[in-house]
Amino acid sequence: MALNNTQYKTIIKRYEQTQDYNRHLVEERRRQVYKAIPEFEELDASVASISVAKAKRMLDGDEAALSDLHASLVHIAQRKKLLLNDAGLPENYLEPIYTCSTCKDTGYTETADGLKEKCHCFQQQEIFFLYEQSNIQEIIAEENFSTLSYEYYQGDDLVRFEKCVEICQNFVQNFKQDYHNLFFYGTVGTGKSFLSGCIANELLLNRHSVIYFSSSGLFDTLARYSFDAKAKETLYNFYKDLYNCDLVIIDDLGTEVTNTFVTSQLFACLNERHLRKKATIISTNLSLEELRDRYSDRIFSRITSNYTICKLTGPDIRMHKKRAANLSAD
Repeated sequence: MALNNTQYKTIIKRYEQTQDYNRHLVEERRRQVYKAIPEFEELDASVASISVAKAKRMLDGDEAALSDLHASLVHIAQRKKLLLNDAGLPENYLEPIYTCSTCKDTGYTETADGLKEKCHCFQQQEIFFLYEQSNIQEIIAEENFSTLSYEYYQGDDLVRFEKCVEICQNFVQNFKQDYHNLFFYGTVGTGKSFLSGCIANELLLNRHSVIYFSSSGLFDTLARYSFDAKAKETLYNFYKDLYNCDLVIIDDLGTEVTNTFVTSQLFACLNERHLRKKATIISTNLSLEELRDRYSDRIFSRITSNYTICKLTGPDIRMHKKRAANLSAD
């Protein structure tokens, strides 16, 4: 699967808008600094005149001109840093701002052999376009660690939830250096999808690629491409993204129509991602016994051996919120 021309232009346009916005921020900061610190503006203006003067000396054969220019520029830079510090501002206050420091908001990075490749931030935008990831964007807008609440849990339910939150936070903090998978299971509405969204939000903020699928959506997509003879290239690219993405979230496992195709595809996904040390999060309302009975022994073994198992119990929070909203409306 590849971006069409309109989608590609849309992404490039976003990068251009980001560059313009960040340049505007720096220009506005510079205006504020000039107003508050007149000497800073004078130092900036002096750089050009000093450079011109030293260039004339170099043309006249003055061999010391270049070293003198370097010393003058170093002195000016040091003075400017001191002025910023005295004003309570960081030394890098007027340096360029980049939303993505890896590609400097261009969408592309350069490999060791000088070739250009898509940055991770570009790849994530591709994922949003190609795999209709609006669901995860909606989830993380409302469900993240900043909106997490313990008020719906009591007793053992609260203990389990607190432990799961701790596991999720450690998962995020150690994501770059440690390979881990998470399996959330338990009763309906107890926070499984919520915690998946919390993790997704944090990883996206840290420029990791995330693909989110409901279980039925994932296998419907795989079936659509697998049984279309004209979609071989699309299927190949989908597998490549599915197997290599930093994090794949499979939500509500068990809601799909389970058959031999689904079972084989699920095993292939879990196995390939495990071999490549790519993290996966699965949530389900199934019990471990139901999971074992519904899927193959190989899948059950992969999950119980390679995933941190997190059980969540308690009231259906979604229903609790709905009843509270209805009461407040009355």
